[in-house]
Parts: sequence; C-alpha cells; structure tokens
Amino acid sequence: MASISKLSTPNFATTSSSSSARLISSQPKVSLNFYNRSSINKGFSSSKLSVRRNPETHSLTVRCSKGDANGTQAKKTVLHDLYEKQGQSPWYDNLCRPVTDLLPLISSGVRGVTSNPAIFQKAISTSSAYNDQFRELVLAGKNIEDAYWELVIKDIQDACKLFEPIYDETDGADGYVSVEVSPQLADDTVGTVEAAKWLHKVVNRKNAYIKIPATAECVPSIRDVISLGISVNVTLIFSLSRYEAVIDAYLDGLEASGLSDLSRVTSVASFFVSRVDTLVDKMLEKIGTPEALNLRGKAAVAQAALAYKLYQKKFSGPRWEALVKKGAKKQRLLWASTSVKNPAYSDTLYVAPLIGPDTVSTMPDQALQAFIDHGVVSRTIDANLSEAEGIYSALEKTGIDWNEVGTQLEVEGVDSFKKSFDSLLVTLEDKASSLNLVKK
Repeated sequence: MASISKLSTPNFATTSSSSSARLISSQPKVSLNFYNRSSINKGFSSSKLSVRRNPETHSLTVRCSKGDANGTQAKKTVLHDLYEKQGQSPWYDNLCRPVTDLLPLISSGVRGVTSNPAIFQKAISTSSAYNDQFRELVLAGKNIEDAYWELVIKDIQDACKLFEPIYDETDGADGYVSVEVSPQLADDTVGTVEAAKWLHKVVNRKNAYIKIPATAECVPSIRDVISLGISVNVTLIFSLSRYEAVIDAYLDGLEASGLSDLSRVTSVASFFVSRVDTLVDKMLEKIGTPEALNLRGKAAVAQAALAYKLYQKKFSGPRWEALVKKGAKKQRLLWASTSVKNPAYSDTLYVAPLIGPDTVSTMPDQALQAFIDHGVVSRTIDANLSEAEGIYSALEKTGIDWNEVGTQLEVEGVDSFKKSFDSLLVTLEDKASSLNLVKK
C-alpha cells in the first residue's frame, strides 16, 4: 500500500534544459499559452501512488506503491492549498484494489475519486486482487457481466467509506466517488435512467455519484435521474453548447423533483480538456497557416475558461435563487482529461490554468504527480477571460467548428468506453477459464 512522508511542498520545477531544480521566485504570469514545459518522469506508470521527496531535486514525486500503509500523518501539501485557498477540490482519477491505497492520497489532500470503464478494465485485467471474489461469484452462478458489476460495486462502496468523513465534514459538498452506467446505454434514454436507479440502489452510499454521459440521448436522462433525488456526475462534455444543455437538465431536474429540501441532491459536470487540444491541434496542423499553427495547445484551456464564465452566469439570477431557498447546491464544474498528451506542453497545462472556486480537478497519476511536484496555487480560471474569448474566436475564424469538435470527441469518448467495457468482459471470460471455473 501507499505511504507518504515529508509532504511539505517547495516551489521547485524542472525544465527541459536542465535536470536540476530552479527556484520559482514569484507567481507566474497568467497566460493561456503553456508551451514548452517538459513532463516529469516519462517512465512513471502506476495505479497505486505514494508521495515522497526526490533526494536529487528536493521536489515531491508520486511513485508506485509496493509496501504497506504505515499510517504516517501527512503534512499539508499543495493539494490542501488548492482547496483551502482557492476553493477547488482535487480528486483522483483512478480506482483499484486495495482501495486502502487511497488513504495516503486522502491525507495529502485528495477529496474524491472518479472512475470509468477504462479504469476498471485496467484494474481488473492487470491485478490478481479481484480473483477471489470473482471466483466466488462465478461459482455461485453469476454470469460474466453480473460478476463485473459486483466487482465494481464493491470497489465503489469501499472507496465511499474512505471518503465519507469528507462528505460529512462538508455537509455533502465533497467526498464523492463516481461510478458510471454501462457505456452501452449512451444512446438509450430510458435504459440509462433505469441503470442509474439500479446503481444508486445497489451501491447504497450517500457519497456515490452515478455517472451519466452527456450525449444528446442522455441529457433527458440526467434531468429524470436528478428529479428522483439521485446525485449525478455528468461525463463526456466537450462543448459549450452541450454544457449549457447539461446545466439546464440539472436545473429542470431540481425543479421537477418536488422536494422541499434539495440539499442532498448534488451534481458535477465533467468538462473534458486535453482531448480537445489533441483533436484541434491535428485540425490546425492540417490547415497549416502560421496563424493556425500558432493556436496549437490553446483551444482546450480557452474553451474551459468560457465554460466557467457560463457556469457563473447560469448559477445566478431569479431562477437559481429560487432553488437556493430550497437548499440547492451548484452543479460544480469538474475538469476531466487533465493529463497532458503532447510532451511539448507543460505537464500541468490542464490543471494550473483552470484553478477557481466551486470547481473540481480530477487528476490521473501523471497530472497529480506533476502538480504535487511543482504546481502553483493561484486563481487562474477567470484571470484573463478576454484572452480566452479572443482565442476561441480566432480558432473559429481559422476554420475550427466547435460543434464539430464536440460531436467527434463525444463519439470517440463513448466508443472508447464501450471498447474498454467489452474488452474487460472478454478478459473476465479468459480469467474464468484460467481459474478453471465453470461458467454458468
């Protein structure tokens, strides 16, 4: 399990030109162009993290955990500062067994967990930690897909227990663990509602979020599930237009619930970031003009800044104030897909420029490691909205169709999760054979 030691956070960062650390003497100028920062430790790959001081650079690094948790009390980290000083909740975008490996991360400031079919595909297919429960389930007559859900539900329930103190301390504002409905239902409005109701019932944890994709077919599902008093993490949001539809679905659901106390119905809207640059950069390179090439690496953060502006607008005014009187809580923006795909970009590109109150940043290993190591905490999300608006418009003038970008990324995202889900079921079939189980 993971262990944490010496968690004070110095202001150091590494550069591509030198392996030595350089002192950051002041806050960096806020800009939406975060080019040419090398990512740290390209060889890092882990699903279990510990946070230790690197003796060569004196900076914090996140490493693969091999040993047992030692219960060491962690010191305050940059993650604590992120929440306490700027009101942003750092979450961890990963889940695997043993879930107790989350304890040192919680001590270091992580306040929630997100999961998805790809995460469980990796966890279950590469670990023997699931074998005993899987064997029992199959021998008891469970089919492969039912056994899969039993494995997932146990991880979610166990993780919810770990984060329950945070949920209680914040009166239900934080400390959530997310579990996604089957990606096979992404175009099934009614099926998604039924799946969400079932997951909510069987997980039976007050701090569990049911994840529903923001496809056109599932936006009505979001409204219906919220109206039932079930808290939702809306995932796979790639465009401003779809994000606004998601907010409206949340508001519609609250209004339709008939509840006099809305304080226990919460939601986050997971706005994906890095995948936007991955696609838009390819489009810009195809266009090939100097103006187009100069916009590479800027689309995702610019659109995210405008999403935050939309968030502020929608959660204000008479309609929202009427819901607040019944205890309603804002549907927080959650920045997802925060790992950097292009090594030429800053390794905190999709975290550092998106810091602001009432938001969540869920980080996989690479992004979490980088931000703990040399992240700087300051409010950046709305520090230069005019620049974000200029970039967004410039991209349109260059030939980027934002709706087309959003549609393509949504299709690719759903397809990716479907493939992970299908691949895992095949893996479990193979595991059943390798464990000499009789499949029923």
